[in-house]
Amino acid sequence: MIHFLVHSATDTVGVAVTEGVKRGQTLTGRVMDKGETITIAALDDIPLGHKIAVADIEDKGTVVKYGHDIGRTVAPIRRGEHVHVHNLRTKRW
Repeated sequence: MIHFLVHSATDTVGVAVTEGVKRGQTLTGRVMDKGETITIAALDDIPLGHKIAVADIEDKGTVVKYGHDIGRTVAPIRRGEHVHVHNLRTKRW
């Protein structure tokens, strides 16, 4: 079962495509542009449609989704953590 999608191999986050992702669960993701699968241990519950880090991202690091810069972190994020408004901010202001 595919739990999350990563659109580009350069992305640092994937998007949860199943409900009920729980902390500690081993997740399978699909890297769409490479046709590969990856596995990650979820470090948090991840709601449907929310982002999961597929790589460690340093504090004030760039978050990449769909091959595009979508913002910067406000704290270090570990692979498998939930990425959302609590740890991600826009670079616009």
